[in-house]
Amino acid sequence: MLAEVFSILFGFGFIFIVFVLFLFSGLKVINQYERGIKFTLGRFSGIMHPGLNFVMPIFQAYQKVDIRVTVVDVPDQDAITKDNVTVKVNAVLYYKVIGAKEAILEVEDYHTAISQLAQTTMRDVVGEAELDQLLANRDAVSSRIQALVDKSSDPWGIKVHSVDLKHIELPSSMVRTMAKAAEADREKKAVIIKAEGEVMAAKNMAHAAKMLSASPGALHLRTLQSLNDLSSDQSNTVVFALPLEIIRGFGAKR
Repeated sequence: MLAEVFSILFGFGFIFIVFVLFLFSGLKVINQYERGIKFTLGRFSGIMHPGLNFVMPIFQAYQKVDIRVTVVDVPDQDAITKDNVTVKVNAVLYYKVIGAKEAILEVEDYHTAISQLAQTTMRDVVGEAELDQLLANRDAVSSRIQALVDKSSDPWGIKVHSVDLKHIELPSSMVRTMAKAAEADREKKAVIIKAEGEVMAAKNMAHAAKMLSASPGALHLRTLQSLNDLSSDQSNTVVFALPLEIIRGFGAKR
């Protein structure tokens, strides 16, 4: 009789321990930067917030969603600009899940989906811009990509914070052409600056000539000053032109 009692108590104890372990297996911890999506018999039944949550084993399941800002490296994409120039563009995209329910229920893999959407949108936007616009207004192109991707991903519960174009690679032939154009532009500016300098020098020389012609003997003094400057270096060969004022001076004495 006593053995039967011990056998019954042991059976109840075993069942109790199994039941306690069963309940403890349903305790789940959700971190502060996560949200949990709970399913009961395959149907959505609620959102699990940070802290300790209970999921009934066998009957319920859950899936975690990271709500922190996530970075997507958009790989190199070959695109053709509006003026038919082939370029290779890559970018980086920052997004955040703001609707955990939509991110799980509306799209199979939201991370892959946002990456593919960014690649397609980037090619389309680059195709709408000319090469000069793409190079000079990179921020405007990035903002355009961000707006389109953010609008398309709204049903998925995703907010796109920013899109930054990292690198725009041009064909080698286009790089050489642009280098030649830049070199020609610099040469044009150099010629213009040189011509402007010659105009200024001519104006100053004309002004100086007027001042010398207005003062008797000024040209003779300037000639003597030039001879004094040349006398400091004896290796120079000097061809001296006799000023007309000196000849006129001798003629006046006669």
